[in-house]
Amino acid sequence: MNKPLNICFIGSGAISTAIGNVLCNKEKYKVFLLSVEQEVVDSISNERINKKYFPNILLNPNLKATFDKNILKKADFIFLGIPSNVTVSYIDENKHLINPDALIVNLAKGFSSERKTIPQSLSKIIPNQIFSMKGPSFAREIINSMPTALTVASKKEKEFPVFKELFEGTHIYLDFTTDVTGVELASILKNIYAIIVGIVDASFDSPNLRSLVLTNAINEMRCVISKFGGKEETMFNYCGFGDFSLTALNDMSRNRTLGLLIGKGFFTDYISEKVVLEGKIAVNIFVEEIAKKKNIKTKKLMIKELYHVFNDEKYDMANFVSRILSVKE
Repeated sequence: MNKPLNICFIGSGAISTAIGNVLCNKEKYKVFLLSVEQEVVDSISNERINKKYFPNILLNPNLKATFDKNILKKADFIFLGIPSNVTVSYIDENKHLINPDALIVNLAKGFSSERKTIPQSLSKIIPNQIFSMKGPSFAREIINSMPTALTVASKKEKEFPVFKELFEGTHIYLDFTTDVTGVELASILKNIYAIIVGIVDASFDSPNLRSLVLTNAINEMRCVISKFGGKEETMFNYCGFGDFSLTALNDMSRNRTLGLLIGKGFFTDYISEKVVLEGKIAVNIFVEEIAKKKNIKTKKLMIKELYHVFNDEKYDMANFVSRILSVKE
């Protein structure tokens, strides 16, 4: 890299702030958080603190926050750190501002509103090379300089060395794959199966049972990824087993927490309407798409039982664990 890079994060939430702050520590990049939140822009600009997401963390002075979308015109890297359900529409609305040579990096974990992966949808509206970057990465751990692993995926390997240099010397470690579909699907599926593990743990505090369900979940994820055009071995990248284990086994995970709430009987209409989680939304999409594929028997999948939890008003949660175990018989 012969010139200082302009790096823009669309979104000023936890993950954008954390990764942006890491890159600023190298002191040779211009890093901006493109925000719509007045509180965030003001607190970063005036106090070097993102009061909304990290009120106790002093940020690097080189990390800037702005409302000005014109920074997209000069950006060499554009990281997408906004919710998956609005990512594609945001890019579509602002595509006239995006540098056509910029590398677009999707951080969001979820389907687009078109029931496709975000890279699939983006490839239809912008000419840029699109990457996925996913892995076991709680933002609070990243901003506190804990070693963190991420998978970078692109259909073309040409720019992988650029990412290596971008994160060289930081506490973020990368692996690489050309299986964009597999990486995107793994990042969505892990949320679903984390809910299942949460339900199991709420019902039984059993290491044996937890390990049984974890093993079945990994095998099921491999199968679903393969059927939807990804590669089974992607489950062994950071974005696969690593991200799933982080999400399924740590109480900081929103999806595991949702599973715990469901398992304890607290899944009320209020919670289901107010807590918008990628995993919950994705269950319906996966099962309904799986059902269209004749070579996949949905009744043999644990994910189908979770589908019933979300869609059958009179579902008896007392039978959930026995039902997900019976699908393997």
